[in-house]
Amino acid sequence: MNDQANSVNERYLDATPATLSSWNRQDTTWMLGLFGTAIGAGTLFLPINAGVGGFWPLLVLALLAFPMTFYAHRGLTRFVLSGREGADITEVVEEHFGIRAGALITLLYFFAIFPILLIYSVALTNTVGSFLEHQLHIMPPPRALLSLVLILGLLAVVRCGEQVIVKAMSLMVYPFIVALLFLAVFLIPHWNGGILATASTLPEPSALLHTLWLAIPVMVFSFNHSPIISAFAVDQKRRYGDHAEERSSQILSRAHALMVVMVLFFVFSCVLTLSPAQLAEAKAQNLSILSYLANHFSNPTIAFAAPLIAFVAISKSFLGHYIGASEGLKGLIVKSGKRPGAKALDRIVAAFMLVVCWIVATLNPSILGMIETLGGPVIAAILFLMPMYAIRKVPAMARYRGQASNVFVVAVGLVAITALIYSLTA
Repeated sequence: MNDQANSVNERYLDATPATLSSWNRQDTTWMLGLFGTAIGAGTLFLPINAGVGGFWPLLVLALLAFPMTFYAHRGLTRFVLSGREGADITEVVEEHFGIRAGALITLLYFFAIFPILLIYSVALTNTVGSFLEHQLHIMPPPRALLSLVLILGLLAVVRCGEQVIVKAMSLMVYPFIVALLFLAVFLIPHWNGGILATASTLPEPSALLHTLWLAIPVMVFSFNHSPIISAFAVDQKRRYGDHAEERSSQILSRAHALMVVMVLFFVFSCVLTLSPAQLAEAKAQNLSILSYLANHFSNPTIAFAAPLIAFVAISKSFLGHYIGASEGLKGLIVKSGKRPGAKALDRIVAAFMLVVCWIVATLNPSILGMIETLGGPVIAAILFLMPMYAIRKVPAMARYRGQASNVFVVAVGLVAITALIYSLTA
């Protein structure tokens, strides 16, 4: 079977034209899939975290949003593309840095992504339970049953295969974009320019740098879609061969442009509606921007739309992070010396994910925010620093050396890691 598949791939690559083919539907599907993984529940907290510091930090963050996220994800994509045909990120690390490094990165990769999957399981259960109770006035079923049904529903999509996951995510993006646009436009009549009052006074450079230092990780991880990058790069290499880097960069640039435009419009609409003091109040109450706006306006439209937007955001992010988490877990199982068949491995991983996500969603622990923060430095190291280190050390990536964007990515990665560590120890 493998020989037959390799033969098909070889014929496909031999038939690849000397110039890159025109943009196609599959490219659009991947573009929306990347968008769907990145823009999730974190987006609903971004206006609070980005706007609470005032106008000037928000403006700087808006200018940095595209280069921060695009160059980092392009670097990780190039890293995966530098490996052999069909190799995922854990296998490429082993190929370039050895078996021990491969095992370590696989372990870190899994424990960086898996806690986020647990967070989405809890958030999805809370969102649907609250929607049933407060908007539909239906008594929700017991938490254990509700979480089981929701996770089983998402895993049913997972069982259909990676391509179905990406297509499902890309379809879910459309209503999410419409919802974000609707909410951003809905708020326009309520703009009061409260945050613009802070624009008249330039902050002290030290205060501005400190605010940016702590806010950059929020921006980075609100646009993070590293869990799906490995699968994305493998598929691009299979489809486009030697042209995979060029096409993947095009897809990434369009996906990030869509992310930045959509999310920043939403962010600015929110912060122009609320004052920095109100944003600080929302942060103190640990509410998403949608929940705070619903309470602020007592508006039935927002109250009904908010949980639906959150449901779509969390569901599609769950699917995208499942790809990365399952990839990491499969790598751990294989590297432990056990080599079950492909179908058996899929069943083992799915069963593990179901049981753990269900238990955590049922227990609803308050420690999840801390787990997400602890995973942050690992994600930053894998997304920002590891690909740049590989460019310096790996011959297959030598052609990317000497680019100014490499220095920029390393700097942002170090800022994100140090800020996250500071937030834990402060």
